[in-house]
Amino acid sequence: MKQNIIMKQQYLWLFLIAAFVMSCNKLEQLPQSTASKDAVFGSEKGLELYANSFYLVLPSANNVHTADNMSDYGARRDAPQFLRGNAYSPGISDNTSASAYNLVALGPDWDWDWGQLRNVNYFLENNIDPRVPEDVRRHFNGVARFFRAFFYFEKVKRYGDVPWVGSALAIDDPKLFAGRDPRTKIIDSIIADLDYATLNIKTVTDASRSLITKWVAHAFKARVCLFEGTFRKYHTNLNLGATSAALLTLAATSAKKIMDESGFKLFEGAGTALSYRRVFTNPAPVPEEIMLAALQDPALQILHAANWYMTSSTTGVRFSFIRTFINTYLNIDGTPFTNTAGYETMLFKDEVKNRDKRLEQTIRMAPYKRLNVPAPPAFSYTFTGYMPIKWSLDDTYYDTRDLNNNAVSIFRYAEVLLNYAEAQAELGVLTDADWAKTIGALRKRAGITGGLLTKPAIVDTYLQTKYFPAISDPVILEIRRERGIELCLEGFRFYDLMRWKRGDLLTMTWNGMYVPALNVQMDLNEDGAPDVLFYQGTAPTPIPNVTFINVSATSSQRLSNNTFGEVTWLTNITRTWAERNYYYPIPLSDVTANPNLTQNNGW
Repeated sequence: MKQNIIMKQQYLWLFLIAAFVMSCNKLEQLPQSTASKDAVFGSEKGLELYANSFYLVLPSANNVHTADNMSDYGARRDAPQFLRGNAYSPGISDNTSASAYNLVALGPDWDWDWGQLRNVNYFLENNIDPRVPEDVRRHFNGVARFFRAFFYFEKVKRYGDVPWVGSALAIDDPKLFAGRDPRTKIIDSIIADLDYATLNIKTVTDASRSLITKWVAHAFKARVCLFEGTFRKYHTNLNLGATSAALLTLAATSAKKIMDESGFKLFEGAGTALSYRRVFTNPAPVPEEIMLAALQDPALQILHAANWYMTSSTTGVRFSFIRTFINTYLNIDGTPFTNTAGYETMLFKDEVKNRDKRLEQTIRMAPYKRLNVPAPPAFSYTFTGYMPIKWSLDDTYYDTRDLNNNAVSIFRYAEVLLNYAEAQAELGVLTDADWAKTIGALRKRAGITGGLLTKPAIVDTYLQTKYFPAISDPVILEIRRERGIELCLEGFRFYDLMRWKRGDLLTMTWNGMYVPALNVQMDLNEDGAPDVLFYQGTAPTPIPNVTFINVSATSSQRLSNNTFGEVTWLTNITRTWAERNYYYPIPLSDVTANPNLTQNNGW
C-alpha cells in the first residue's frame, strides 16, 4: 500500500508541481486554482509533494535496461549512428524518439535540456518558510541537492564542461547566455551537493526502495567520485591526474561507510548460486540489495518493455552478447575459461558448462525454460547465440511491448562493492580482506569456488589483450572483468569505457557462437531437439522448429571462415572511434543561440 501511495505521489502530483513552477514566466502570478507559493513552501506536505517532482530526473525502467544498447559487449540490429563516422553530428536532435537506439541512456534532461534544473533551483531558493521546522527544510533541501547533483553528473559525463547554474534564472537573465564552466567546478559542486545531502537527508530506511535516502546519496557520491577519479587518471590530456587520488579516496570512503553501517548486503535467498537473476526479475525490489529502484505498477499502467526488447524480431534492437565478452566469464573453479584447451572451437552446448553461475542467469542456455518448456537461444531473435534473459520474465505473456512488472534497480549494493574495490585498487591499497569482502563475495554468490579470499597475482592475458592492453595490474584487470559481468545490461558499460579511455572497444567485431560446418543441425541446449542450421545459397528443406540462417557472402550474418567459424554480424558496416567521441556534441541550435557555449572539440 505504501509503495502505491509513493508512486501515485511521484507520477501524479508531480504534474501539479511542475505546472506550478514552469507554466508561467513570472512564477508569482500563477492561477490560484493551480497552487500557491505559500501552500507549497509553508508546510511539510507541500515540500514533500514538490520534492516528488524531482524524481523525473531519474531514469525510467526502460532507460536502464536499454542503456547498454551501445556497448562493447553487445551486437544489435543496426550500427549506432554515433559510431558511423559522419552519420552523427551536432545537427542531430538529442530529443527524437528515433534516437533512443543510437544514443546512450537517453532520459529526461539527460541531453541538453535544462528544465528540471530550474525546478530544483527554484525549490532551493524558496524553501525558507519559518513555519516549517528547519530540520525538515534541510531534509528536503538535501533531496533537492541530490537531484541537482544527479542532473549535473549526467551532463558532465555527456558533454564535459557545462554551465553551472545554481539559481532559478529569469527569462531575461544574462546568465542564460553564459559560457561553459570547467568540469572541475561542476564536479566540486556536485560533491558539495552530495555532502549536504548525506548530512541532512533524514530518511535512512525506505521499505519501498523508491525514495532517496542518505545511503543512496552516499552510493551516488561513490559513483561520481570513482567516475571522475578514473576519468582524470586515464584522460591524461586533461592534465588533472594529480587530483585523481583525492576523488578515488572519497569514492572508497563513501562506499565503505555503506558497507559498514547501512545494513545492505548481497541477496542470497534463492540459493547462493541462483540468487543473481532474482534481483532483476522480482516485482518488488529485493530489499537486502536494492537501494533505489524504478517501481512498476500495473494498476497505474507503469510498466516496462524488457521482454519485448529481448524477444521481438521486428522491433527493438535485438541485443545479443558477443562471444569475446562471454569468454570472460570464469570457470566455476575461478580459473579463466580461455585457459581451457580448444575453447576457440568449442560448441555452445559445451562452452557454457561449469562456468560462473551468472552466465546461465544472464543468457539463454540449459536449463532455461519458458512456460516449463526448454528454451534454447532463438536465432529468430539473437544474432550471435548469446541471448539475454537478465531482465526478461519467463512467461511469454510479457513479450508484447510494455507489460513487464519487475522492478528495475537504479542503485544496488553490488555496485557499491565494485566501486569500493576499484577505488582501492586504483589507489594501490586494496588488501586481501578488501578483495574477500567485495569481488570474492560477488563471485561466491555466483558459485565460483576459487580465488575468493586473496587478490590475484597473475595477469589473464586474454582479458588484457582483448580489452585492456595498457593495464598490467592483475587486480585492476579482474575488478574490471567483475564489473562487466556483474553490472551488464544495467547501463554502466558505455561510461565505464569512457572513463577508462577505452572507447575504441565499441568497434569490436560482433562475433557469436562457433559453428563447425554448414548444413549441420545444432542442438544448443541438449534437449534432444535441433534448434538452428546455418547454410549458404538455397535454403534446405524446412525442418520443424529449426531456424535456418543464411550465411552467404552477401548476408549480414556470416561465419568468420566462410563455411565454418564464429557467427559474425554486420561486419560489412564500419564502426569507428575518434577522440571527439568521448563527449557528445552540444546541439547546433543551442550553440547558434548562445555562441558563448562553444562546441566540443572535433564536432
